[in-house]
Amino acid sequence: MEEAPRRKKSLGRALIAALVAIVIVIGGRWYAYVAYADDPFDEVGIGLNTMMPGPIRDKGCEMLKARFEHKTLPPAGCGVNGNW
Repeated sequence: MEEAPRRKKSLGRALIAALVAIVIVIGGRWYAYVAYADDPFDEVGIGLNTMMPGPIRDKGCEMLKARFEHKTLPPAGCGVNGNW
C-alpha cells in the first residue's frame, strides 16, 4: 500500500527536475544569443527572445542594441518600424 505514494513522489520529483533542466537549457541558449551572438539575426535566438516574458525580452533587446545598434537593423521583436 505504501508503494503508490512513493511512486507519486518519485514521479513528481522527476517532473520537477525535467522542468528545471528545460528552463536552464532554454535560458542558457537565450542568454548566449543576447550576450554573445556574432549575428543578431539568429533564427533560434530571435524565436527564444520573442517567447520570453516582457521584462526579459526587453533586457535581451537592450543587450542586443548595445552591441549592434550602429551596425545593423534590429532583429524581429526588438525594433519599431525598423529602428532600435
